[in-house]
Amino acid sequence: MRFIGTLLLCFLALGTPVLAQGRTRNVVLIVTDGLRWQEVFRGAERALISAKPGGVRDTTLMLRRYWRDDIAARRQALLPFFWSTIATRGVLLGSQDQGNTASITNTMKFSYPGYNEIFTGAFDPAINSNDYPPNPNVTVFEWLARKNAYKGKVAGIATWDAFRRIFNKGRAGMDVIDGWDTPFPGATSPRQVTINDFYRTTVQLWENNAFDAPMHLVTKEYIATRKPRVLFVGYGETDEWAHAGAYDMVLQSANRVDGFIKDLWDTMQSMPEYKDNTTFIITTDHGRGDGAEEWKNHGEKVVGAEHIWMAILGPDTPALGEVKEGDRSTQSQIAATIAALLGEDYNRDAPKAGAPLRGFIGGKAR
Repeated sequence: MRFIGTLLLCFLALGTPVLAQGRTRNVVLIVTDGLRWQEVFRGAERALISAKPGGVRDTTLMLRRYWRDDIAARRQALLPFFWSTIATRGVLLGSQDQGNTASITNTMKFSYPGYNEIFTGAFDPAINSNDYPPNPNVTVFEWLARKNAYKGKVAGIATWDAFRRIFNKGRAGMDVIDGWDTPFPGATSPRQVTINDFYRTTVQLWENNAFDAPMHLVTKEYIATRKPRVLFVGYGETDEWAHAGAYDMVLQSANRVDGFIKDLWDTMQSMPEYKDNTTFIITTDHGRGDGAEEWKNHGEKVVGAEHIWMAILGPDTPALGEVKEGDRSTQSQIAATIAALLGEDYNRDAPKAGAPLRGFIGGKAR
């Protein structure tokens, strides 16, 4: 014991992080853009299942699918994987009805600043537009990709074509597949050729944002063939449909994302590389407003758009379910949490980043 104590003091004197490695060897960060905490914890909002203000085309169908008088049944109908699996085996943060808060620290309340905060752990006020050029900040993904253990094993896959800039693809040393670009250039396998054809021939409703379903197929194929250790997956439809004022499409997209997350979890748990050693962190980049109009919106002037939610599921995460009360969690803590789960100390090189979400993950500092 005296030798171990001496060795620990030597490590500390050298400034080397000493982290207790848990069972997590792989981390998947999943973001469904702009999905409100209200839908996650309360399920569908009755006032919005309407022609006005919800823009719903078939209210009878939406009520049958997603409305239940009981809140537990209602949110289960919308997000069955969240409430049958994550709520029983993992952690859900940001339930304001239970006195628990999760929020952003940036003042912008829109996507590029939010994703920068998620990926770097800090608010950069210079990033004030979704059209901002390649990110000057080093994300935790790039930071990990520079380490020998993760070279060639870090990637980002998303529907929005801004992620090549947010990750600074040209500098980061990681794969980034986003937007409508051909996912697998030079593909020869029948599956990859089919996925490429799907992207090439699909009608593009949004010029800079692909649909969630084909992107999900890309993600599964990438996992099967490249077996990344650190992966970002970004679904975008929940934000796009809300901006369009189509609450029925928001509900359907949220429900589909829940199914996609279940599919990724089940797929990875069936693979020896990932079984029982993979943690999912699931969140959103910003919230939205409340009421007849503001549910469609977010941004600096929108009250409530600073509130988000987080979910964690993995071998080092306690089965706390819907957390009640407790300290506020912030978006800025996600980057260091990803690193800590892998036994890495991100805060040493990024001291401005938020601290890991202690108490909800393994890999605690000793």
